[in-house]
Amino acid sequence: MKRIFSSLLLVALILSLTVSCGQAGKGGEFIINNGTEPQTLDPSKISGVPEHRIYMALFEGLVINDPKTSLAAPGLAESWTVSNEGTTITFKLRKSVWSDGTPVTAHTFVKSWLRTLAPETGAEYAYMITMVVKGAEDYNTGKAGPEAVAVKALDDYTLQVDLIGPMPYAVDMMAHYAYAVLPMHVIEKLGDDWIKPENIVCNGPFKLEEWKPKEYLTVVKNPKYWDAKNVKLSKIKFLPIDDNNTAYNMYKNGEMDWNTGVPLDMIDEARVRPDYQVAPQVATYYYIFNMTRKPFTDVRVRKALAMALDRQELVTKVTKGGQMPTYAMVPPMEGYTPAAGNPFNVAEAQKLLAEAGYPNGKGFPKVVLLYNTSEGHKKIAEWAQEQWKKYLGIEVALVNQEWKTYLDTRQNSHDFDFSRAGWVGDYLDPNTFLDMFISTSGLNDGLYNNPQFDELVKKAATMPAGTERLKVLQQAEEIMVTQDQHVIPLYHYVNIDLIDLSKWGGWYPNPLGIHNWKFIFRK
Repeated sequence: MKRIFSSLLLVALILSLTVSCGQAGKGGEFIINNGTEPQTLDPSKISGVPEHRIYMALFEGLVINDPKTSLAAPGLAESWTVSNEGTTITFKLRKSVWSDGTPVTAHTFVKSWLRTLAPETGAEYAYMITMVVKGAEDYNTGKAGPEAVAVKALDDYTLQVDLIGPMPYAVDMMAHYAYAVLPMHVIEKLGDDWIKPENIVCNGPFKLEEWKPKEYLTVVKNPKYWDAKNVKLSKIKFLPIDDNNTAYNMYKNGEMDWNTGVPLDMIDEARVRPDYQVAPQVATYYYIFNMTRKPFTDVRVRKALAMALDRQELVTKVTKGGQMPTYAMVPPMEGYTPAAGNPFNVAEAQKLLAEAGYPNGKGFPKVVLLYNTSEGHKKIAEWAQEQWKKYLGIEVALVNQEWKTYLDTRQNSHDFDFSRAGWVGDYLDPNTFLDMFISTSGLNDGLYNNPQFDELVKKAATMPAGTERLKVLQQAEEIMVTQDQHVIPLYHYVNIDLIDLSKWGGWYPNPLGIHNWKFIFRK
């Protein structure tokens, strides 16, 4: 999924409170802090973790993430077969309907993916389809019509997808909302108004009940969901609280069942709780440069800023949650060797900055580091600000923006010098941390453009699984992270969870930190 973080840890914090008068979580109802107001409910246009949580309640695609392994599990596709050469996948769909009773068919999937791919839709995640489905890039870039996209309905309940190569992660990738099925019968009638609360039609385990911006969004069990009998929760209330201290206090007071962030200064308190759990997560916290903004057009400047940050100090003294300091973008994965990166080296950082024309920081222009509203992001940014002042003699201003504005600034206008970012793998493959940086990606927020990098990532997409493919991806990462220093990786996340497993079932630690609502239940 992917997914962009909106709070410091942005991990699943599922917790249970004792059942007593006034406490949350009675029966099958859940109250959670989602960290922010959702950007939108349109699966074609969302791009963040808060939106993904709501998406999993309202919608379901071909496959979903297994709650234990994060690998693909049957969703609307009850089964699938892969051709001998690995380039064609045929899905057999179960009979299901939208919340208004309209059937979901293979034809619906075709229309939905074409809508997401259509240039006029402006879907940032369209690239996830273009990197997998044959002909999708040509349609998305306007080089061909929709007939070029190699996805077709063989009949009402059989969907055939032709891939650009024998992609080992293709089905896992399709759990992402980029591959969502959409209520096209409503969209064709109402256009963008289809997501208004009074119009929205869903096919997931829940349907929208009420949305009061800045206050809450509620969903209730969808009786027309194909597996409704196995959905235990009756209602979920999403709270858009972006202040981690407020949310944490509400949690302790029994006002919510799921809190999506722990304040940095409360980590020591939280980690001694009996319901505190920590596990590695396939995710990276990083800063991203706008490659069109001076002085960051000079790779020496980018490397100097990266090499002046002591990641070990960051995770030991600031974040303190067991995060793994890193100089690579891709987290450790079986069979893959992450890029070496440019390690903490003050002397080399000072040398590079002087070579770029800013000895001891003299003459360095005013630059601004952008982050979205969060006390955790603020503390990390202030730490980095101090490091750059201490070691390089440069002043960096800090600016925070609320979630929607921040996303627009980064993703649409690209009106920033450099910015914080976080990425949770959408599937368990190094590719998910690299393909978003190709020049044609809708998530290439820093406008990175290296033809060699693009070529390697696209080459890997056509290779069979194995060592040689992973070597190609490693070469690509080395170019982006070590050679070009487009990003400053800071640490790999860990899942930090507060959950009473004696009261809540269906929740399991998993590599992607995805907890689908259909599996959660009160014991």
